[in-house]
Amino acid sequence: MTHKLVISSIVDITHDVRQFTFEKPEGFSFQPGQAAEVGIDKDGWRDAGHPFTFTSLPAWDDLQFTIKIYPGHDGLTEQIGKLSEGDSFVVGEAWGTIEYKGKGTFIAGGAGVTPFIAILRMLADRGEMAGHRLIFANKTEADIILREEFEAMEGLEIVHVLSKEDKDGFEHGRIDKDLLRKHIDDFDQQFYVCGPDEMVESINDALKELGADPEGLVFEE
Repeated sequence: MTHKLVISSIVDITHDVRQFTFEKPEGFSFQPGQAAEVGIDKDGWRDAGHPFTFTSLPAWDDLQFTIKIYPGHDGLTEQIGKLSEGDSFVVGEAWGTIEYKGKGTFIAGGAGVTPFIAILRMLADRGEMAGHRLIFANKTEADIILREEFEAMEGLEIVHVLSKEDKDGFEHGRIDKDLLRKHIDDFDQQFYVCGPDEMVESINDALKELGADPEGLVFEE
């Protein structure tokens, strides 16, 4: 079943990431970390079927997506970047394999952080953030999604990694075995990994080499 959802709000989160909010249809349900297949209510784009993760919480009255816009690409996100309040998304039912399974470390590359937004908001609301860590890789400081919100989550340890800027207070380069070893002293925990496919594969391999249990790796397969 699909739902036509009218955009009630659009907020710029970074220079190329926008937050889209909609009234939640009656009976619509999802779990933090889940996504839905999305199109937009325009000819040629209703069945686009691109997955986006809900960044709202299930108890909220609204649904929310936080989406990186690629204006130079001839695709759905370019079209989404042209939408205004009052336009509509076409949204399917919730699905996904990223779900919270216990205390651990979240490792994200760029917009790959979106499946973790609702999970971290859930933990913050419950007062259960202590002992969790976010290792977040971006190209530049300006690319960091929801930085202020994450840094305000009491108990969340955050490691920012920038690949194209070398700045005080940030790791520089990429998330590799050495960086993981530097910031993690216990690999007997859950690891949640999301980002470009090559990054996810590389990080999962590094985590297993460092002693992480393959059954403790949570990622979109």
